[in-house]
Amino acid sequence: MADYHLEASWSPVEGSPGRLTLTLFNLSPEPLSGFSLAYTSPTRVADTYVCHGASLTRQVANFHEFQPPEGLSIAPGGHWRFTVEGLADEPKHRTDGIRSARLTLDDGRRVAIGFGDLMLESRDGGVSPPLLPPGRVDEPYALLPWPLSLALKAGNLPVVLYPAERTRPDTIKALSLVLALYQRLYPADDAPFSLVAVKGGRAIRFVTESSIAAFAYELRFSAHEVVLSSADAAGRQYGLISLAQLLHGARADRERFQFPNFGTIADQPRHEWRGCHLDVSGRFYPVADVMRLIDILAWNKLNIFHWHLTDDEAWRLEIKAYPQLTETGAQRGPDGALMPEFSDGSEASAGHYTQDDVRRIVAHAGFLHVEVLPEIDIPGHSAAALSALPDLADRQEPPGSYRSPQGYANNALNPAVEFTYEFLGKVFDEMAALFPSAYVHIGGDEVAHEAWRSSPACKVLMKREKLAGTAELQSYFLKRIRTMLSKRGRKLAGWNEVSHGGGVDRDGTLLMAWERPELGIELAEDGYDVVMTPGQAYYLDMAQAQAWSEPGASWAGFTPPERTYAYEAEAELPEALKGKMRGIQACIWSGNIASRAQFNRLVFPRLPAIAEAAWTPLARKDWDRFAAIVRMWPML
Repeated sequence: MADYHLEASWSPVEGSPGRLTLTLFNLSPEPLSGFSLAYTSPTRVADTYVCHGASLTRQVANFHEFQPPEGLSIAPGGHWRFTVEGLADEPKHRTDGIRSARLTLDDGRRVAIGFGDLMLESRDGGVSPPLLPPGRVDEPYALLPWPLSLALKAGNLPVVLYPAERTRPDTIKALSLVLALYQRLYPADDAPFSLVAVKGGRAIRFVTESSIAAFAYELRFSAHEVVLSSADAAGRQYGLISLAQLLHGARADRERFQFPNFGTIADQPRHEWRGCHLDVSGRFYPVADVMRLIDILAWNKLNIFHWHLTDDEAWRLEIKAYPQLTETGAQRGPDGALMPEFSDGSEASAGHYTQDDVRRIVAHAGFLHVEVLPEIDIPGHSAAALSALPDLADRQEPPGSYRSPQGYANNALNPAVEFTYEFLGKVFDEMAALFPSAYVHIGGDEVAHEAWRSSPACKVLMKREKLAGTAELQSYFLKRIRTMLSKRGRKLAGWNEVSHGGGVDRDGTLLMAWERPELGIELAEDGYDVVMTPGQAYYLDMAQAQAWSEPGASWAGFTPPERTYAYEAEAELPEALKGKMRGIQACIWSGNIASRAQFNRLVFPRLPAIAEAAWTPLARKDWDRFAAIVRMWPML
């Protein structure tokens, strides 16, 4: 049990984002004096605030440090309470409160303290509704995403499926890969496949059929065999995953689901780009967790893993030319260059991926026909890189001359510092050797409106290049970045703000519309290829209900699974522009995820819902059927 405990509550104040009340309890047998209190919270104190009973001595983004009144001593069993009025945003959910907390004692020791959820004063927070209805199935087959067409008759459940005689070795290997995938996702369940014939099983006969579309497959069922036809290895894998799903559902819920004895399935993806993004900067995920998430993507027939490797909070990718990036830029702690953030405790935290880790993850994804799209977020969201390599900054630019939306000061790489391009060139060289993806995602989002305005070097650059303001400076920077990537055989992907200030060459550039759905139309009209990933539907860190008790963020509102499932990104685009839409993508931002339990609560069932939207035509979608099946699907 902790010797000290911090409680936080919020109360509304008319005309403002409300008031925080914080209470520190001394549960130890000794008086507490001569200390400071530090905590992290997404409910940040604003630039203009009023604090009663304490003094705010330091703040960096979500990190806050308070000093008690001089001479304060908290007796054993006593408490100290203070209030802050003047918040950057109004909290909406219980997880908007304290994420981590510590005391610094008068002898310099740091002590972690307990804390609870943010309490709500003065009004009812509501009750979270169930995320899923009971569900209903009209056709007794467990398939997600639901296929393009299906005409089946159920029959006896085979013991197992196995390759027919004279199956080629490469096909047996493909079968073994899907078998291994299933065993990783459902280690306690009977295997769906055997590599040898088994009495009571059913043979799979594999046919290569050039007339079938890329990534598509067909299944023909009879009492004696299953014929899987495809034109390529990806289609073959999707067909095998469908067979594994059919067997899994028929075994797991025999009252609802069966296995086909006769009939056909003809299937192909609706969208080329079926993605899922993971932010590993705000929260570090071990290699095993990243690989399991890729397994889950493959099970749901998603084919893009967008790996958000850097941000203000940390730089997670080993770059051998600049070891400081992970020696300094992946370390967060009270004595480090980067302050604790999100759920960091009193001790320093670290974590990065070595290049050997990256090779393992990329190879694992490749076996499962999942492409790894790497992202380094530039020019904004670069506090970690700047902390590691101070020469990236214009040293004449005044500290704190601008702040990002997340509260970081001077966090953007400077377009007028030539070392910026030397640095990024070496980073791109190493990334090109690690990631076979045709694209490198360079972020391009949320550069503060006043960024670089006080930089003497940027003033010279703006005059020389006839640039007006931050947006045009960013466009100048990103055009150079696009050229650098092109020389390395890579194309540029980015968030929708890449289009600001004139943007970059549209040919081959891929932008992701995240701020609002209408941006997809604007980007397509402007000539860009588009992936739709609006926060209002596809950001999986958003709370799933309005209730105070529900975890998650709130800037894009709340998104119940049914709304995520029903959202039609394609409907946002006029018919003439639909050729510019490459597909859709889920985004998992980790700042609001404090544990595996919260990850699973926020990500599922919405990730499989997005997978079905990416694969299944609108006319074939059915929320009640989806709800009945998705309960059996794996989580992290």
